[in-house]
Parts: sequence; structure tokens; C-alpha cells
Amino acid sequence: MDLLEEYRRATFIFESGDPLGAARLLEPIVEAEPHNAAVRQLLARAYFNSAQLKRAEAQLRLLVEHDPSDHYAHHVLGRTLERAGRFREALPHLRLAAAMKKQDDYLDAVRRAETWLGKNEAV
Repeated sequence: MDLLEEYRRATFIFESGDPLGAARLLEPIVEAEPHNAAVRQLLARAYFNSAQLKRAEAQLRLLVEHDPSDHYAHHVLGRTLERAGRFREALPHLRLAAAMKKQDDYLDAVRRAETWLGKNEAV
């Protein structure tokens, strides 16, 4: 198996709107190349986009563990936890990503989680 060609196919399939198909191609590549962050990140995004949140979380935690300065991995991990309704766990990752890189979508995610927690802590 040509891993690079399979990665390119998986990227094309992901970008074409088929995250499940992309994940099926990416899983053996991650198994063969466990330290390849780009492949692992795309697999995490494919899991996120196909609502496989536990699998996305597992991949993203490995990325964050390997490179704690990866703002994007922190952001997507926070978004994954947010999507799972785990706002309290999401907020530190979302804040860290926003502190590392000023991007509107990062700041929006922080505000969303803070708002949700603020409204629901009073209940």
C-alpha cells in the first residue's frame, strides 16, 4: 500500500464530504504511521465530522499530548467536547487555543462555552 497515495485519496474523499469514507482509509495509515500528526489530525476531523466524538477525542488527546503547543488540536478537542455537551471540559482547551492564536472562530467557541456554562450553572 502506498501510504502517501492513500492519504491523498482520503483527503480528497474528506473534502468531497465523505468523512466516513475518509476515516476508513486513514485508520490503517495511522496504524502504520502513528507519529504522523497530519494523518492523525485528518482522522480526528473525519471522526468529528461523522459524529464519532469518542474516537475524535481519542485522536485529539494523542495530538495534544504529543504537541501541547498545537493550537488547532486544542481547538478541535474543545469543539469535540463541546459538541458532546461536556462544556466544562471543553473550555480550558478552547481558551488555550484562543490564547495561542487569535482567530474569530476560536474566540466564538470560547464565548459559546462560557455562555452555556454561565446560563446553566445558575440552574
